[in-house]
Amino acid sequence: MGKQLVLVGGGHAHMVTLANLHQFIARGHRVTVIGPSENHYYSGMGPGMLGQTYTPDDIRFATRHVVEKQGGTFVLDKAVGVDPAGKTILLSSGSPVAYDVVSFNCGSYVPIPEIIGEGTEFYTVKPIEKLLDAQKRILSLVSQKKATIGIIGGGPSAIEIAGNIWGLTENQGQNKPAIQIFTRGRLMGRFPESIRTKVARSLSGRGIEVRENSHITRIEARRIALKSGETHTVDLLFLALGVKPSPIFSKSGLPTGPDGGLLVNQFLQSTQYPEMFGGGDCIYFQPRPLDKVGVYAVRENPVLFHNLMAALENTALEPFAPGGDYLLIFNLGGGQGLLRKNRLQFGGRPAFFIKDYIDRRFMKKFQAIE
Repeated sequence: MGKQLVLVGGGHAHMVTLANLHQFIARGHRVTVIGPSENHYYSGMGPGMLGQTYTPDDIRFATRHVVEKQGGTFVLDKAVGVDPAGKTILLSSGSPVAYDVVSFNCGSYVPIPEIIGEGTEFYTVKPIEKLLDAQKRILSLVSQKKATIGIIGGGPSAIEIAGNIWGLTENQGQNKPAIQIFTRGRLMGRFPESIRTKVARSLSGRGIEVRENSHITRIEARRIALKSGETHTVDLLFLALGVKPSPIFSKSGLPTGPDGGLLVNQFLQSTQYPEMFGGGDCIYFQPRPLDKVGVYAVRENPVLFHNLMAALENTALEPFAPGGDYLLIFNLGGGQGLLRKNRLQFGGRPAFFIKDYIDRRFMKKFQAIE
């Protein structure tokens, strides 16, 4: 008799498994996929959707359709807990979902700092689909007045959001908004000086103001107060403060890494529960910490697919090898990009062209399954 496989989330690390659900079902297994949305949005193209380079259809994968088309069950709900002893996933609706083998690819979220008070209109960089609401709000705002848009954060998400807001509003004439980035440390501080210089030059060349070493103490009713005593007024705010793994694991008492992600071994398998697997931003890879970038989720795809089948059928697991340095390309908006691979670095339209080609090819590959 077949077993029950449950996938929590339809993210990048589950794409190959989702594309091959029919193989599990053909072997007599039952498959249930749990997700808070019927579609999965590719985060690598999210800022481009904000800037209208891409439409929502360009960057989303029809998870529910693909699951049901292959004979699986899709549950539109949010997983809020895990009972490893009872082998069940707890949903926000209160319904439990039983599993024999489970895999988590439930992503990450942007924590909301306590310094944000009432009357502040803000958006977080995740979930990706909310950037469409942000886009509409920005266009509505600049149709009425010359606004100021603030972005809190100093990493890749902050610069991509800033650049794509610029691209979105480039033709607004006198109502083109002022864009300000507030970062507690140095802009792109964990990257080489050459990258920092190229990013700073790109932003300043388009009038985007960067305020480094800005220690924010309070944000309330459009007013940002700094420890230095300075205050700044913004009409709209974006939070790009970095992401944290889903809190479902720590709340459920599962073994986690220092960041709260599900602690997994070389097989992408829970260090305590052998029937439990995971990939993407929601895991902490015990052999070595991994950057929270989509490339690792993509690399995990075939290993997760193999190991989920192996766990169901009691065959040998395959180890995950993260690989070496990865290609990193930032979408700086307005058709501009910045590429880094080992010692190779360059920016401008060629960099964006390469990113656009890779991202569209990735999406078309999986959208073809639909």
